[in-house]
Amino acid sequence: MPAAAVLADRYVRIAGQLEQLFAKTADPVARMATAAALLHYKMPHFFWTGFYRLAADRLVVGPYQGPVACAVLPAPDGVCWEAIRRGEVVLVPDVGAFPGHVPCDERSRSEVVVPLRDGGGRIVGVLDVDADRPDAFGEVDAAGLVRIATLIHA
Repeated sequence: MPAAAVLADRYVRIAGQLEQLFAKTADPVARMATAAALLHYKMPHFFWTGFYRLAADRLVVGPYQGPVACAVLPAPDGVCWEAIRRGEVVLVPDVGAFPGHVPCDERSRSEVVVPLRDGGGRIVGVLDVDADRPDAFGEVDAAGLVRIATLIHA
């Protein structure tokens, strides 16, 4: 993983690129697809990068990059649901040690999940990123991904 300063700068550049790209459409699904593609391409430690959209009592996969994902994540288990319950970022250094982890791909070893909010502040889904090695994410990733998540419905 790159040094913290390099990583933070990379997130700033990606957010700037996304702001320019998002100026062309306000559609949140198009923005999710663009963000997932750019993040996945620019962040070498990302194994799976994507969004789950909240639909009643389940999370339905949205735009993503990486191996095939779980199509639906029913409540209440998993890191994504934990982020929704808490209303904040959840960093998991070892998914195998996370109670109730939902394994969509056995190669996933660590994860960071950011609640996705609409313009009114309601949680409408999550930005979910997995790595194929333990302890791949830290506070710099969390902060960078929060900034990017806020751009989806801006």
